[in-house]
Amino acid sequence: MKTLSILIGLVISANIFAQDQQIIKGEIVDLTHSFSEESVYWVTAKEFQLEEVASGLTDAGFYYSANNFTTAEHGGTHIDAPIHFAENKQSVDLIPLENLIGTGVKINVQDKALKNPDYLISIEDINNWESKNGMIPMESIILFQTGYGKFYPEAKKYLGTDKRGSDAVKELHFPGLSVEAANWLIGKRNIKAVGLDTASIDHGQSKDFATHVALMTQNVPAFENVANLDNLPEKGFQIIALPMKIKGGSGGPLRIIAIK
Repeated sequence: MKTLSILIGLVISANIFAQDQQIIKGEIVDLTHSFSEESVYWVTAKEFQLEEVASGLTDAGFYYSANNFTTAEHGGTHIDAPIHFAENKQSVDLIPLENLIGTGVKINVQDKALKNPDYLISIEDINNWESKNGMIPMESIILFQTGYGKFYPEAKKYLGTDKRGSDAVKELHFPGLSVEAANWLIGKRNIKAVGLDTASIDHGQSKDFATHVALMTQNVPAFENVANLDNLPEKGFQIIALPMKIKGGSGGPLRIIAIK
């Protein structure tokens, strides 16, 4: 009977392992920056703060650790929910999970963007990718690599300024997605979401945030401050991007991974 129980246990363990292997086939790449006092936030947003509540042995003899944290919705690796720039559109808790999970595509524009901090990713950049890799699959999640991820969290290089407050906004310089390219991706490829390795889907000098508006009026969320895009191929991977589920939130911290 004992031997039978052991055999049953081994069979169950093997089945669980096999199921896990079916769920995760490939290498997992973490695309999320850790949250800390170093995290990059918009120059007018409340930065991340961690307050220690307890750390150490209790009188009862066991170890216990707990913290409080405060933060703005928009900073570090995070999601912009459609309601961030479009009235009556989806808040972060109402974005369908299927729009946050799917086929990933990486478009690398760093050769251009690193030469021009105000670079706008164009339809031509997308066409160039498709000429090499074939048509972007419908309902994909598109990630843009500008090369600025290597500067994170050094604000001066990453944002164009290390100053904070409303006066610092005019000093922001980093690449972004053009509104024309955003509209093309929505209309021609019916994308689920977009992301990039900068602080905003619009470039730093944007005054009207037209790319945010174009995406979010169509309920397309954006992922900002995405990490480790240099570890992804141009295609052939899946994205899972799960944000903190804040009721009514315009965005929130995001844990995003790729499986390649």
